[in-house]
Amino acid sequence: MRTEREIIKKVTLPCVAMRGTVAFPKISMNLEIGRPASKKACDMALGADGLVILVCQRDSSVEEPAKGDIYTVGVTAKIKQLVKTEDGVYRTLMEPVARTEITDFYRVGKYAIAEGLEKTAEYTGVYEENQAVLREIRKTVAEISSLLPMFSDDVYAQVNRTKDISLLCDFLAANIIADIEKRQELLEIFNPEQRAVALLTELEEEKLIMLTEKKINRKVHERMDKNQRDYFLREQIKAIRSELGEDDEFDDEELSGYHEKIMRAAMPEEMREKLLRELRRLSKMPFGSAEGGVTRNYIETCLEIPFGKETKDRIDTAQARKILDDDHDGLEDVKTRIIEYLAALKLNPGLKNQVLCLVGPPGTGKTSVASSIARAMNRKFVRISLGGVRDEADIRGHRKTYIGSMPGRIITALTQAKTMNPLILMDEVDKLTRDSHGDPASALLEVLDTEQNKTFRDHFIETPIDLSGCLFITTANSLHSVPQPLIDRMEIVEMKIYTRAEKFSIARHHLIPKQEKRHGLNGRTLKISDDALYAIIDEYTSEAGVRQLERMIAKCCRRAAKEIVCDGKKSVRINAGNLSDYVGTERTSKEKILSENEVGTVCGMAYTDFGGEIMRIETLALDGTGRIELTGSLGNVMRESAQAAMSFVRSRASRLGIDPDFYKKKDIHIHFPEGAVPKDGPSAGIAIAVAIISELTGIAVRRDVAMTGEITLRGRVLAIGGLREKTMAAYLAGVKTIILPEENRKDEDEILPEVKENVKIVYISNADEAIKLALCAEPKAEEKPCTTEEKTEQTYVAAGESHGVGATIEAVAAE
Repeated sequence: MRTEREIIKKVTLPCVAMRGTVAFPKISMNLEIGRPASKKACDMALGADGLVILVCQRDSSVEEPAKGDIYTVGVTAKIKQLVKTEDGVYRTLMEPVARTEITDFYRVGKYAIAEGLEKTAEYTGVYEENQAVLREIRKTVAEISSLLPMFSDDVYAQVNRTKDISLLCDFLAANIIADIEKRQELLEIFNPEQRAVALLTELEEEKLIMLTEKKINRKVHERMDKNQRDYFLREQIKAIRSELGEDDEFDDEELSGYHEKIMRAAMPEEMREKLLRELRRLSKMPFGSAEGGVTRNYIETCLEIPFGKETKDRIDTAQARKILDDDHDGLEDVKTRIIEYLAALKLNPGLKNQVLCLVGPPGTGKTSVASSIARAMNRKFVRISLGGVRDEADIRGHRKTYIGSMPGRIITALTQAKTMNPLILMDEVDKLTRDSHGDPASALLEVLDTEQNKTFRDHFIETPIDLSGCLFITTANSLHSVPQPLIDRMEIVEMKIYTRAEKFSIARHHLIPKQEKRHGLNGRTLKISDDALYAIIDEYTSEAGVRQLERMIAKCCRRAAKEIVCDGKKSVRINAGNLSDYVGTERTSKEKILSENEVGTVCGMAYTDFGGEIMRIETLALDGTGRIELTGSLGNVMRESAQAAMSFVRSRASRLGIDPDFYKKKDIHIHFPEGAVPKDGPSAGIAIAVAIISELTGIAVRRDVAMTGEITLRGRVLAIGGLREKTMAAYLAGVKTIILPEENRKDEDEILPEVKENVKIVYISNADEAIKLALCAEPKAEEKPCTTEEKTEQTYVAAGESHGVGATIEAVAAE
């Protein structure tokens, strides 16, 4: 028969909050108390009846727990013994009495008080049930003790002696269950029968965990024993074979596989011998050793290099030219250079590869044309990005002794291509950096030298690798940051800025079809007229390449797709009239010539990363003390060019009808508009000189004349660069006459045919010719006798005019 009676007593006692431990009734425990509040609670308890409430904290990191920081069930305990140590810690022996359900928790002064209901249960269950539960608990404890070699015999004996189910459950919970939360759950079960069932469940879980741990430990030990056994057996076999005179080094299946690959590969003999030595070392290493892993990785990496494998070049120049033309419009210099190489290769199959460097602004097709070249030549294509590379080991690899070492990017490129003659593109070679780890640009000197790269040594591979079969192409936006020895090893091919016509052709034949396919459109559902395309080029983009142009075309395609899907249109037509509905308002405005002639304002020409453009030069002469003011974000070279122009004007002042003392009485201010844009270079010298002369003489400059050229102190006009882009910009701005240095006549082929047809090109050798062409009227010279210096100067100029720009000192002396 089962009977149950619960005695409840209300208590209000000092409270000690415990961290990381749970107290159970009638299970004595040693407790060290160090927090001031807990020590004060013990002092108050000893001053009364010695009773305290012990309760576990939810979070052990809380120093001063509140009501929400403790569990709701603890125990009432009597302090049986208290010893104060030298460091102020209380060492106590606590004897818990009964479970206590805490109803309130608060602080009084420096210690905590807990109010609760102390519950003592008198329970008598059915004898057979009690015996069954006791037997099952003891059986489970016996199984756990067999799994724990350090299990205490005293604990096992206490389990067998205890007849009270409630006491036995609390005893086992305190000594076997490790998890604090599970201990607390058992403490909060007041009914002994329910507590016994819960305890059995926890013990079974503990037993399963222990069995799993034992199984894992057994597997680990078996594996270790097997490795040791295999090692000893292998050593014994080697010793036996050595005694018998047998020499089968690579009996292991893995080692024999390596040996077969090494002997079959078409690698240099030096590398074969190196790999065989490494394989012998590997055969003598213990299985699983760290050094064995390094050696195995080295052998596998070397075997991945495609020795003896090459693709056959396509020497059909007509087919190669067709592929290049299909992929890219323009880029004639690059295409011609590749066709020349293929033609020479056809005549001499042993011709070594060249190293090309494609230099040009972003978006001009450097990377894509390299891929097209690989396709035209029927070679594998591998791209290596060098932007931001700062470690020499990225090129040459790490030595294999380092942890995580690997070959450099060159060997990795060969492995990826699976051939020894791929086209390797080294992108952004001008973006290489250097630091304490070395200079990667210096490491490229051997790679890009066609006389040295046949014996290229990677630090990881350690033996020479022949790279002479590879075709290297590098790209750069500028050569300013590329070391001169590296430039000397490459053939520079300049990727010129695309003209308006080239951009139109690229957009029509490549960009529009590409974006239509990407957005699910075709030539029937979207049509972009020629005038709309020219408007996008002129009014919405300002770039050297075509990336922004492609974004504008993609924007048109997105808007067209929206109208077809959302508005139900069958097709979309874009022209100049409705273009703004698809790409928005104009983003750029092209510079045009002035509406009328002005004094002191000259139309110069400049070359930028986005192409050519006209550049106005404005000059003002103000009363002052002879200062020269230069504004417009000018670089040192341009400032010196302005000083040279000023000196030239001073030397010709009398001849031009200018007050010879103007440099004492006038302040000259020379300004280049768009002051936020940095400007530099000597090519504006002649334009500056004409602007100063116009301002000082009061004669206007023809608005439809543009000029460029470096000026010397003697008035000679020297050659400049960017001829193609400058002349195109002047033509688009409405210029009718372009003045160029005589020395640039040899570069006349760079000027586009449409510019030659619509603009008058005049070549000059000295500044006097530019003055006559640019000013609306010829300056009147003051009539006065010539000095000896002026006679010499006139003679020099006359000699220059009669003998050309290259007039020699002897010619002048002869005059």
